[in-house]
Amino acid sequence: MPEYQLRSLLGSEQQVTPQEAEEARLQWRRLRAENAPFRVVTSVGLVSAPVDHFDPLLMERVTTEWRKVARVIGDTMGLNSEPYFQVGDIMLLARVVALIGEGKLLAEGYPWDMHSCRVRLPH
Repeated sequence: MPEYQLRSLLGSEQQVTPQEAEEARLQWRRLRAENAPFRVVTSVGLVSAPVDHFDPLLMERVTTEWRKVARVIGDTMGLNSEPYFQVGDIMLLARVVALIGEGKLLAEGYPWDMHSCRVRLPH
């Protein structure tokens, strides 16, 4: 979150009620029990998400033309950054490598080197 947005929040602090604290504890217990690879923020709050949760966003950034993996990941992060980043570049890179392994993407170069490897959709 940019500094100016943080600054605008000063003075809006509120005390957490005992009920809110208990609800947060129960939610965290539920999320821990689900043991999902991701937890993402949605309009209903923090929820568990499967390992392939961000795959559609990655796939939307790839075409039939070769494209650097770093660009695909950067674009994906940029499109999924409001109000803040939900996932980091290394996890997205791991998902790109998985999509290559599944045959959903083709790679030119070493997939774990996001700055030199390029990917595209199969024809």
